[in-house]
Amino acid sequence: MEFTLGIEEEYQVIDPESRELISHDQQIVLEAEKHLSEQVKAEMHQAVVEVGTNICKDIKEARAEITHLRRSISEIANGLGFKIGAAGTHPFSEWEKQHITPNPRYDEIVMELQDTARSNLIFGLHVHVGIADKSLALHLTNSMRYFLPHLYALSTNSPFWEGRNTGFKSYRSKVFDKFPRTGIPGVFNSLSEYESYVNLLVKTKCIDNPKKIWWDIRIHPFFPTLEVRICDVPLTIDETIAITAVIQALVAKLHKLKSQNLNFILYHRALINENKWRAGRYGLDGKMIDFGKECEVDTRVIMEELLEFIDDVVDDLGSRKEVEFVREMMKRGTGADRQLAVYEETRDLKKVVDYITEQTILGT
Repeated sequence: MEFTLGIEEEYQVIDPESRELISHDQQIVLEAEKHLSEQVKAEMHQAVVEVGTNICKDIKEARAEITHLRRSISEIANGLGFKIGAAGTHPFSEWEKQHITPNPRYDEIVMELQDTARSNLIFGLHVHVGIADKSLALHLTNSMRYFLPHLYALSTNSPFWEGRNTGFKSYRSKVFDKFPRTGIPGVFNSLSEYESYVNLLVKTKCIDNPKKIWWDIRIHPFFPTLEVRICDVPLTIDETIAITAVIQALVAKLHKLKSQNLNFILYHRALINENKWRAGRYGLDGKMIDFGKECEVDTRVIMEELLEFIDDVVDDLGSRKEVEFVREMMKRGTGADRQLAVYEETRDLKKVVDYITEQTILGT
């Protein structure tokens, strides 16, 4: 199997003077569509721009695409008098002051979810791994759930919210938790069980289509992919690519185990949630639970074990260098750690925003 890749990133649109989030009134999207066609789109809040790569055959292609997208969107934004930033939350802008994009779909979501939708001013990374067989995708999704907190800890990049140091390395997921159908999904034993669940939600008007299931991992309702949605958007291209490479390698490794008639242990959602909480609160600096040994282990040690677990598939995928970068991330800290360090040094959240916008275009 090829395990093709697709990456979506959500960027902040920032006023270079005030460093606040600002409505770009879809100018960036309209301009970008001339060069990037469907690779860029508006989001519910007008201070957000979302980009998506084409289908990439490997991690090298994914890096080239994300580099091109960050560079292109940054240049277009600069030309219109804006900057872009990649962080899970803005350090001090207030959601109450943000404009919602006029669009029937967004109007409907706001009508239903009210302030939970209006306050959902967050920026994520979504990684798609190509798997055409939906039953296989569901099997791998069940197994992948265990590793979601690991990926989340690595991506933590939202320590501030509305001018406050929240005490979390990732506050983004706390904001998103207010939505229905979010978080770690339960286990579905078969595709028909999953489809019955979706059909029941549609029939009872909980949702009008399965895109309104916003779990941390899901079988994509329309694309032949498994989609990991738990991560904050990382500061740098290198970090996005490292996390994407690890996700691809995990899918490949779990597929390899299945092909050898070996199953990864399926843990209860309640247990995985304990690790997700720790990942959001402490990032790489805390401890996670090793459910097999039934004890706490330093998150960095757990990360090393994860790298060991996927080691036998990364060469086939051509992603060893990208996966190895995780060790560099563990040394220098996640985006959250670095944002906090800038704040400790300067006591100025505007300087944190400047750091975010600089890091976003690093390497472009």
